[in-house]
Amino acid sequence: MTQLAREAGAYVIGTGRAADRQTAPDFGAQEFVDLDNDSLEDVGDVDQVFDVIGGDIGKRSVGLVRAGGMLVTIAGPAEGLAVDFVVEADRVQLSEVVQRVRDGRLRTNIGQIATLDDAVVAFNPTERIKGKTIIRVRP
Repeated sequence: MTQLAREAGAYVIGTGRAADRQTAPDFGAQEFVDLDNDSLEDVGDVDQVFDVIGGDIGKRSVGLVRAGGMLVTIAGPAEGLAVDFVVEADRVQLSEVVQRVRDGRLRTNIGQIATLDDAVVAFNPTERIKGKTIIRVRP
């Protein structure tokens, strides 16, 4: 998402742990907030937040969104907030994303690849996996 926002002309502020600081610019972040050592609230008002963490970070992120701005989350709504869900499959948009990946304009960090049979274990690891988990549906 940060790469798409940056490509669209947005100023992107990434968040994560100290270990993520070095790679954040590779994925579009122009500024970085270390959630363990920096104050998220010091970011100030922003136009949009894309929250993949939820919990306390999600709740704190709500306060960053300026009047008329937008918070999008895949982690679930913050407690006590009204929620509007819109999910639309769009083959054209998905094709554009795939083309960007093929062209090298979008990249991802793959942490592990698992079979469908191992999906439950893959999504409940005993140690933190850095990167995305890919599930192979067909062997």
